[in-house]
Amino acid sequence: MRFITGIVIFAAAATAFGGQRINHQGRILGPEPLVTVPLLFNTAQADAVVAAMQIMPVTSAWNEDVSRLPLLSNSAAMIAQITADLASNRRTLRAFYEMNYVLVPDGQATQSINFFNYPDESDLDGGVSPNGLYPIPPNLPVETWPNQTGNLTLAQWQQDVNNTGGDRHAIIVKPGAGLIWETWLTRLVGGAWQASNGAKFDLNSNTLRPAGWTSGDAAGLPMFPALVRYDECERGMVEHAVRLVVKRTRVGPIYPATHQASVGNTTNPDIPAMGQRLRLKASFVISANWTKQEKAVCRGLMKYGGLVADNGGFFSFSVCPDDRFPSNAFDNLSSIAISNFEVVQSTGATQGPRAPGAPGASAGSDQTIPFGATALLQGNVSATLPTAIQWKVYSGPGTVSFGNAAQPATTAAFSLPGTYTLMLSADDSIHAVSYDATTINVVLPTEGYANGNDFIVQFPSLAGRIYQVEASPDLSTVSWTTAADNIVGNGDLIQIPVVNALSNIRGFYRVKVLP
Repeated sequence: MRFITGIVIFAAAATAFGGQRINHQGRILGPEPLVTVPLLFNTAQADAVVAAMQIMPVTSAWNEDVSRLPLLSNSAAMIAQITADLASNRRTLRAFYEMNYVLVPDGQATQSINFFNYPDESDLDGGVSPNGLYPIPPNLPVETWPNQTGNLTLAQWQQDVNNTGGDRHAIIVKPGAGLIWETWLTRLVGGAWQASNGAKFDLNSNTLRPAGWTSGDAAGLPMFPALVRYDECERGMVEHAVRLVVKRTRVGPIYPATHQASVGNTTNPDIPAMGQRLRLKASFVISANWTKQEKAVCRGLMKYGGLVADNGGFFSFSVCPDDRFPSNAFDNLSSIAISNFEVVQSTGATQGPRAPGAPGASAGSDQTIPFGATALLQGNVSATLPTAIQWKVYSGPGTVSFGNAAQPATTAAFSLPGTYTLMLSADDSIHAVSYDATTINVVLPTEGYANGNDFIVQFPSLAGRIYQVEASPDLSTVSWTTAADNIVGNGDLIQIPVVNALSNIRGFYRVKVLP
């Protein structure tokens, strides 16, 4: 017996997100690609992985929105001190191409690495002091390669064949397990790895290093969450705090730093501590002529700021030495005077986003409705503090009119058929914003009937929209083929014949609304 069935119309450009993973910025992450081989940071494959990662918890200090935090009482004095400590030609922000990373699969084989300076403050991870046991791949990159290392191959730079020296940090990321390993003064000597020390961090936890312990960085902080990466600059926003370097720091780290490196053991309160939080002033005007990389950094500095992590000869932050960045990607940032920054009151381990009582948002179940109908959004928000509630369109082919976008339970009407993702947020100005999303499929009814040996696909159209009819013998994802293309809607019912369709035992048809 032959049978033919029609399938509802949907928009070709739409993407449905089931079981959404939404990061602290309100960006839907999608499924995380599986890492099966070591991936270098400067590849599209690595971009796809890190773009889909929640790097540190949404409540992490690295992901904390500090744009609304009050100023430290001595902010102006501290900014003046940071400025005065530097030579007159170094009193502006600098972008330095420094740390890189490699992504490794969960099954990456481990290697011994000798910690020759601080094995007592290192995570040995199954090794026996002074040796750690780290998942080091053959293509482990070392700081500044390849952007700042001339014609040296990775193998040559791993060995430091020219005795260039430098900090030589190295970072290994295991996305599947949510772990990172970071080392300092890293070098391959006679086929064996060595480093000054090593630290392991859990990307899913706010757990710090033991008090007083260093890490690959002087402040005892992880470096990977702080790096300005190629993929986020392409998206237009650095979604985390950056790693800041100042000339000198005082005694006593503050959250989330665990280690001090004060030259002269100064206690001057106007000198920043390791972990001190700075942000770019909201009044700073980002030039429309600047590069997208510069704009992305400035937006991030305004919202997430930077954490003081090391001492050095400049006021600087760390950028991945990705050879895909244009040569002038960050040049204009060196025109930003330190006076354009301010120091905020840092939050502690149980304050800000880590305090109890965070709001929660639930956008309700996904829905399918006919075009012209109104969706009833059954959102819900739980909160202990006054909370701003907001619905917005995350994606979709048309516009959406909300009954009341500031209410969790409301209505939504759609200007075009297609698949829409609507996002609900709950923001109490203290905790991390809670996000959830729902998918609304807005469909045009499609019908079909036999006409001799042909099958007629019939659907109402919108004037000016372009449609495409596709056919499949079994509904499998890879089986769909185009039966009719570039159909221009005229506002009336459209009938598309599929010639000799009834010669097949069965067939399925769907109609796409093209972008």
